[in-house]
Amino acid sequence: MVPRIARMGLVRTFQQTRIYGKMDCVRNMLISIPHRNAKWGDMFAGHSKKTLERAEQLLEFVGLYAKRNLPAGSLSFGQQKLLEFAMALMNEPKVLMLDEPTAGINPTLINGLIDRLHRANREFGITMFIIEHNMRVIMNMAQHIYCLAHGELLAEGEPDKIQNDQRVIDAYLGAH
Repeated sequence: MVPRIARMGLVRTFQQTRIYGKMDCVRNMLISIPHRNAKWGDMFAGHSKKTLERAEQLLEFVGLYAKRNLPAGSLSFGQQKLLEFAMALMNEPKVLMLDEPTAGINPTLINGLIDRLHRANREFGITMFIIEHNMRVIMNMAQHIYCLAHGELLAEGEPDKIQNDQRVIDAYLGAH
């Protein structure tokens, strides 16, 4: 089921990264080649120069080109999240779902990630659904927000509306 969904253009990343730590960054990218028209054994076949160039371009896009030949497990957690983002981009998604993309990474990398998410939306035309608890990130990223509390829709709207909604303030800032 998951490969069929990915072939339709819906890809996701995880809160805890799912990379191949012993493989270098380029191999992580190549194992993530688009599977829209692939057959089962294609992942073991050689890769074209064009595919390798695309992998390296995306590593450059996320700021990891200089680390492309390092084992992915040697990267910081934030860099691993950037690698996973680049791996998702290898599949040329129409829709990308990101689960807590900034969780556990330092503020400097957060700013770079926000910039790259904006660029992916603008340059590649990718629609993104982001689950995130960092309100600063969401307010800088989202055009429309759905705010949940205890599994129920609490509020929805543009960032300005959400950040001034008393129900949201009470739920997320603990005010009574």
